Amino acid sequence: MTPIRIKIAVLMGGSSVERDVSLASGAQVARALTSLGHEVVCVDTATGVLAEGEVARLLEDSVPPDPPAPGARDLLERGELATLVRTLESEGTDLIFPALHGGTGEDGTLQAVLDLAGLPYVGSGRVACTLAMDKEVSKRLFRDGGVPTPEWLDTSATIEEVERELGLPVIVKPPSGGSTLGLTLAHDRSELTAAVEESLRYEDRVLFERFVPGRELTVGIVAGEPLPVGEIIPENEIFDYECKYQPGMAEEIFPADISDELTASLQELALRVHRLLFLRDLSRVDFIVDDSGRAWCLEANALPGLTKTSLVPKAAEAAGLSLAGLCERIVGAAMMRNPQPGTTHHSSG
Repeated sequence: MTPIRIKIAVLMGGSSVERDVSLASGAQVARALTSLGHEVVCVDTATGVLAEGEVARLLEDSVPPDPPAPGARDLLERGELATLVRTLESEGTDLIFPALHGGTGEDGTLQAVLDLAGLPYVGSGRVACTLAMDKEVSKRLFRDGGVPTPEWLDTSATIEEVERELGLPVIVKPPSGGSTLGLTLAHDRSELTAAVEESLRYEDRVLFERFVPGRELTVGIVAGEPLPVGEIIPENEIFDYECKYQPGMAEEIFPADISDELTASLQELALRVHRLLFLRDLSRVDFIVDDSGRAWCLEANALPGLTKTSLVPKAAEAAGLSLAGLCERIVGAAMMRNPQPGTTHHSSG
């Protein structure tokens, strides 16, 4: 817990296809931090500082059932990030709380700019965000670090190679995507071809991943400690965008009905992933546990969602921690490595 109240800028919205999710996360974080007595300013990295009325409206809204089309709200070019820095400096904030998902807000670009500007922020640094965002790179690190992960092929693979080496059905997804946007479970060659086209709508690379049937489980990490393991049972065949953000489309059980041994194993693996990728303050690691009981790591999230339906807040609640308490713990971890308000800011790495 932070011993003092500070001014915090919550960054939200942005220009990625996960913009709507980010706005929902940011509004919830802002309300939680305000309830703790912090002074909060909300900044949409695509449009600027948000008025109180705009934030209140976001709190009333739910995430729309369909994501914005790729590029439809691409308002922020990388070269305009200097404008964001000037805005944050003019607001006189003590700490930045990124609640951004996807794009320049999560791939390390924003974090690099904040580092260069000497503005302290919550969450993982630029290297960790880059590693976690690129699923192909992170899977290589999982493999080298002894964390089981499903076999995969990259963009260079032909349809024939995918069928031969990974089999069908197979997962097809953008390597740097989030919220399962562009992800497809392809059951035959026709669907596989269409899945590649869908993935390429979001990124110019494709990741093919062996499909592992089983139970989907997730572990949040906050301030270096694992939260209770959760299980996701989606209404659709996979835990897609609709199931993630529309009420009633997935059963999310916290804590998961699994053995103590499996719980401990998943938490240990999640911590290992957290450290392998140099993550800090907050992360979420997703797994599939197959019929034999073996856990396979799918991915890690450096900036997991904090909406009303998101997994980390539900895991925190199972641990007796409200969203406000969760946010305060995250802020406390960030403040431990940064100077106190009123002193000169330094890079937070």
